[in-house]
Amino acid sequence: MVENLEFQQRHEEARRWFAQAGFGLMVHWGLYCLPAGEWNGRRMEDIGEWAQAYFRIPNAEYHRLTAAFNPIRFNADEWVQLARDAGMTYMVVTAKHHEGFAMYHSACSPFNIVDATPFRRDVIAELAEACRNHGIRFGLYYSQDLDWSEPNGGGYRTGHTWCDGKASWTNDWDFPDNAHKNYTQCFESKILPQVEELLRNYGDLCLIWFDTPLTISPEQSRQLAELVHRHQPGCLINSRIGNGLGDYTSMGDNEIPPNRQDGGLFESACTLNDTWGYKSFDNNWKSASRIREIKAHLNTCNLNYLLNVGPDCLGRIPAPAVDILRQVGSGKP
Repeated sequence: MVENLEFQQRHEEARRWFAQAGFGLMVHWGLYCLPAGEWNGRRMEDIGEWAQAYFRIPNAEYHRLTAAFNPIRFNADEWVQLARDAGMTYMVVTAKHHEGFAMYHSACSPFNIVDATPFRRDVIAELAEACRNHGIRFGLYYSQDLDWSEPNGGGYRTGHTWCDGKASWTNDWDFPDNAHKNYTQCFESKILPQVEELLRNYGDLCLIWFDTPLTISPEQSRQLAELVHRHQPGCLINSRIGNGLGDYTSMGDNEIPPNRQDGGLFESACTLNDTWGYKSFDNNWKSASRIREIKAHLNTCNLNYLLNVGPDCLGRIPAPAVDILRQVGSGKP
């Protein structure tokens, strides 16, 4: 009974915080920042973090990018200070995206930034500490269904494609036998253990941002939710955990509802240009005045505004994005 009471108190505190959070920074960063939207003389038309699926790059080739991933200009304090300067109250960073590469030191898979790259630093640990030091709440994105590095990664049941029909949800270029894939194997050997690592090793998290629940079963979504709440009662879960679960509703990508949303907690994740992961040639930046306009509208409609940036392979948030976010915070046009 005491444990249940403590959970309820911490969970309600988290919900009250989220209801007032207003504005957050999302960061999509992974190996996809190295191709930066291009591969073998071709440019992709869609979002940069989907480069491996878009170009159907075999794992044997794509994973060699780890040897070149050495983001020596990464500075966690600078990122977090930028969020503060923009007036943001929380940050959500990709711990693992669909490519399956962990941006932290994972004991579950050597395909991670510490074991597989010359950088050998745990950027999630550094960002967690910087957020604590600067008074910004810290959350993590984790792709719990799609994982292109795994033979049994999800997405194989949809029959649909992504990126205007140019990319598969599942890795069917390395592992074409969709009929015999078993997501449960991936879920039990990698997904659950990695989520537990994140919950245990990086201090208090304000939320976990799951994504693309295409294959995950109701029972598996419940297992994940129970794992999160057991280890961190104050950590909220977004609706993309799947199967009708979650503590708050994530709207569609770049969705800006015209009217007020009532009956719960809501958030809209949106891009600052047209991509989530870094694309060197995407310069379609929204102005600071447009960002403030969107924020005011979303907040009035009872939604938090989670605004995304995609750092480059050196660990730099693109200069135009830095300028815009500073202008947002300063009130300049």
